Amino acid sequence: MNISFEVVPRTEEATFEQLEFVEQNLPFVDTINIPDLLRLPIRSWDGAKLVNRQKYRYIPHVRAIDFDIKSTRLQQIIEANELDKILLVTGDPPPDRTHLVYSTDVVDLIKVIRRDFPNLEIYCGFDPYRHGVKQEKDYILDKFEAGADYILSQPFFDTRLLDIYADFLPADKVYWGVSPVITERSQAYWENVNKVVFPSDFKPDYQWNTDFAVKVLKHCQQTGSHCYFMPIRIDLQKYFLPIRQAMNW
Repeated sequence: MNISFEVVPRTEEATFEQLEFVEQNLPFVDTINIPDLLRLPIRSWDGAKLVNRQKYRYIPHVRAIDFDIKSTRLQQIIEANELDKILLVTGDPPPDRTHLVYSTDVVDLIKVIRRDFPNLEIYCGFDPYRHGVKQEKDYILDKFEAGADYILSQPFFDTRLLDIYADFLPADKVYWGVSPVITERSQAYWENVNKVVFPSDFKPDYQWNTDFAVKVLKHCQQTGSHCYFMPIRIDLQKYFLPIRQAMNW
């Protein structure tokens, strides 16, 4: 079981602080994911200079719409940063309308990068709340067929929905996403923007969220799948300490 921790690169100093927290407090984490957020000064592949790649598996996120599929700019980034792993996502429209975007389809980009880098580990995302299960399943399988090695989910909040996806996804190729939601404002955001349907017993507090994380981790242990933590603006110690205690880590 691999466990990934997402580090949001708000500043170089903040990035190092998060990485230091992981190293000192989360010995079970072996993978670092860095998203590519255009509003931040650090691009995901800049993490190659920040993450200890002797200790952690490093996965930078890349937005397909930022790259012209006919150019080799992404290939140059992969080579310049000596990347051995990469997460390809479609990407949201940029907040700055002057930012140049392309109509690059992520499945087509997977095919190109797989052709040019046969040994590169290609990761892709999926969102259990974006579409119906059948439509999302077909999209996931298209990504695998195009050459993706692993699939990482956006956060789950219901183990029943996770079990539905687990029925048809290869366990060893899946990272189940977990993101604590600890305020009512955050819950409303997930419901209105990301179309999440929370279970009836959900509570936006640390207790419910740590209990849910433990359930997902135990599922990963039992099935040989992996976990992907996306802790957003929380007290990391307050969240992860009960998880470590419950898992005897």
